[in-house]
This record gives sequence, C-alpha cells and structure tokens, in this order.
Amino acid sequence: MKNLSVVTQFVLLGIPHTEGLETMLFVLFLSFYIFTLVGNLLILLVIVSSTQLHTPMYFFLCQLSVCDIFFPSVSSPKMLFYLSGNSRAISYAGCVSQLFFYHFLGGTECFLYTVMAYDRFVAICYPLRYSIIMRHRVCALLAMGTSVFGCIHSTFLTTLTFQLPYCGPNMVDYYFCDIPVVMNLACADTSALEMVGFINVGLVPLICFFFILTSYSFIVHSILQIHSTEGRHRAFSTCSAHLTAILIFYMPVIFIYLRPTPSPWLDATVQVLNNLVTPMLNPLIYSLRNKEVKSSLWTALRPRPLCFLSEQL
Repeated sequence: MKNLSVVTQFVLLGIPHTEGLETMLFVLFLSFYIFTLVGNLLILLVIVSSTQLHTPMYFFLCQLSVCDIFFPSVSSPKMLFYLSGNSRAISYAGCVSQLFFYHFLGGTECFLYTVMAYDRFVAICYPLRYSIIMRHRVCALLAMGTSVFGCIHSTFLTTLTFQLPYCGPNMVDYYFCDIPVVMNLACADTSALEMVGFINVGLVPLICFFFILTSYSFIVHSILQIHSTEGRHRAFSTCSAHLTAILIFYMPVIFIYLRPTPSPWLDATVQVLNNLVTPMLNPLIYSLRNKEVKSSLWTALRPRPLCFLSEQL
C-alpha cells in the first residue's frame, strides 16, 4: 500500500456533542461491551458442549458469535480508553487497522447472514437432502468463503482510503476510524474515490440482502405448502430468530452508508448501536427464541450435585 502521508497519528474526537458525558458513557459502553462478550461466549460454550447442537445451523451461529466478539473489540477498547480520561491519539497504523478489521468483520457477518439464509432455505425446501447438501465439507467451505470475501472487501476499501495523502489535519470527528471521516482529512480530491467506496459499501450489502430475500421468498412459499398448522409454526419459528438478527444488522448499515446527507452525531449514535448493541442482542435473539439453545444453556449452566464416595476401609 503506497503511503504518501506525513501524518503519523490521528486524534479521535469521539461522539459529537457529548462533552461532559464521558463518565456516564464509559459506564454505559463498558456494560454493553461486557454483556456482549459474556453473551457470545456463552453461546459458543453451549454449542461446543452440546452434541445436539452440532448441526450446520449452529455451526454458522458459532461463527457469528466469534464475529460478534471481535466486531465491537475493534473500536470499543480505544473508545473506553479515552472516555476514562486517557489520550485520544491513535497511530496511523492503528487507524488503518481499525478501518480494515471493522469492514472485514462487518463484511464477513454480511456474507455469513447470506449463508445462514441459504442453510434455512435448504433445510425447509429440501429437508430430505439437507444432510447431503449441507455436509461438513460444504459448511467449512462456506464459512471460509465468508471470511475470504470479507477480507477482499475490506482490503479494497482500506487501500482505497489510505492511498490518499494525509498531510495536514489529523482530527477525526468520530469515535473510531471509518471511511467517510478519514477521507475528509485527505489532502486531495476524494470525490471519485468516495463514489467508488459508496458503491462498494452499498453494493455488497444490497447483493447479500437480495440473496437473503430470494432465499426467504422460497422458504415462505414452501412453508405455505405445509398443511398442518403446527408444522407451519415450527418452520416459521426456525427462521424468526435469523430474520430478526438480519433486520437489526442491516438497518444501521443502510442508515449510515446509504444516506445522501450524513449527520455526524446521528451517524455516531447509530454506529454505536451497530457496534455494541447488535452483537449484544444476537445471543438473546438466538437463545430466548430457540428451545434447543435454551435447553442446552440450562443444561450447561445447571449446578450439578456433588457426589461423595465413601472411602473403603
């Protein structure tokens, strides 16, 4: 990556219009961050320890939990660091890393939701062939593919952003390094690159969303062909958690990156919800609305009676 910059560090100004609220925000965001880590670690523990959850759907959910652990960890530690009264400076390499890993993990989740929709499509539309189509090798390749495409997507955006020269202002009017706020500091015309980045950031989620809608249109059609009410209800319940998670994930992305007139304060507020609240809600969505997960979670956390063996004299 060619670096013409004389800027060696950036300064994160934080969420606009929140001066004097640092202590309250620190406590609030730290609570969100801890709940996110604990909730997703519990989901991982339950899936790994319960043999009845060793299925493709829960394999992808396991990968989603891993992403939800690392996704908020891209920006939250630094944000909590300066909210606690420490330096707001971030190195040039640190800014590049934040932007890369943010879009890498976000892109991976975007592709992963598409794969999870395909998994539900096969399970409901082709139940007798499900174990053949979604065999272990296919699941592993799909999981690997989400990370590979997420990496390609992020590498393109990061290269696009940091090939620009940064030779003067270094005040990032945001709480982490993201494409729009960093490009604003470039000492060059960014209009063409902003358009390319806008198309890329917008196009990838829209294509994934199109495939998700296509999968669920077939799923709904298949469910409506089920004659028993109980069967339809069971089929819908297996998809409701995934649909809820998709809506929560896509709404902030569309709001932030596809609006023609950005608002720094509003964008930062929605971005915080996307970075901290959404990963925190995913374990609740998949556990509270899923009997298998709730049962396995209760089994994993239930205290076991101690058995004392009498000594044989």
